[in-house]
Amino acid sequence: MSNEKTHIIGLSKQELTDQLKELGFEAFRAKQIWHWVYSKGVIDFAQMTTIAKDKQALLAEHFTVARPNIAKALTSFDGTRKWLVEFPDSNKVETVFIPEDDRGALCVSSQVGCTLSCTFCHTGTMPLVRNLSAGDIVSQVLIARDGLGEWTKKRGKSNQPVYRHPSDPYENPDYAIFTNIVMMGMGEPLFNYDNVAKALNIVMDGEGIAISKRRITLSTSGVVPMIERCGNDLGVNLAISLHAVRDDLRDKLVPLNKKYPIAQLLEACRTYPAANNARRITFEYVMLKGINDSDADAHELVRLLADIHAKVNLIPFNPWPGAPYECSSNNRINAFAQIVNDAGYSSPVRTPRGRDIFAACGQLKSDSERKGKVWLGDRPTA
Repeated sequence: MSNEKTHIIGLSKQELTDQLKELGFEAFRAKQIWHWVYSKGVIDFAQMTTIAKDKQALLAEHFTVARPNIAKALTSFDGTRKWLVEFPDSNKVETVFIPEDDRGALCVSSQVGCTLSCTFCHTGTMPLVRNLSAGDIVSQVLIARDGLGEWTKKRGKSNQPVYRHPSDPYENPDYAIFTNIVMMGMGEPLFNYDNVAKALNIVMDGEGIAISKRRITLSTSGVVPMIERCGNDLGVNLAISLHAVRDDLRDKLVPLNKKYPIAQLLEACRTYPAANNARRITFEYVMLKGINDSDADAHELVRLLADIHAKVNLIPFNPWPGAPYECSSNNRINAFAQIVNDAGYSSPVRTPRGRDIFAACGQLKSDSERKGKVWLGDRPTA
């Protein structure tokens, strides 16, 4: 092994076992350490009480379980939380927790920046800096559990977290606050597939974080060749960032469409291995005033979704400084939703969350200084 410490977070269980064997550890020690790191949230080898002190010292000499730095931690008036996570190379991403009445979802980033340049998305105004490693991705989950006080929690019969609403006393965190993970943060997950897959396998491992694949959703703008592999390898829920029903418009909103047009994308959805009537593919559709929100667009969307196990998530456009679009009116969004609902597709309208801290869908950007905003305490103000 090299003199540089190896970060345990992000190693597969087999990789951890192999590296421990090089130092003379028995194979079962990997399982113990895995439990301490991913089930107990320990960040100091000296707290791993099932391991002898001399072995703890040896681990500390060769490994680390340190968290990345939290450059900013913000809380919205609606309970949404956002962390600006800073990695050792000084690159930053944003991670967002969205509380609901009966569950909580953690929105996780997969890249620093993005290559897709979707014109309605704030992240799309950033260049791609680098892919996140598996450790970078898993660390976001650990940071959220730290911040939400989740390491002591009760589980249901399926070994899944039992939800505790954020209004419950923080001092007695008996229940998990976040029950779901959505790969919907900064970046295109399928352009960083190997690291995303490795991270999600760590997250899904039953001896650690133990979040079921049924509670994980991966959102893609349509990297068609990787969709089937994702379904076969991971079996997680799929969300498609669609936003238009015609190729000419989608070419502008989601430039990846020029490479993988709507017809190819929808065919990949029809054959997605993990989709069925109980686990429908979510089609995300941002509502842009006068751009994609007509009755004709709604009828065409219904036609396109024929024979797909689908639901539609209508997203009111969340503004950001310099954005070239406006949000559709409430009446227009409701009329659009009614057409889709009447055709038999569930089409809830997503309630904007965390707009005041730029944590809503399409607003994420790793720069902590935004035009017209300055940071005061844990909240931004105009």
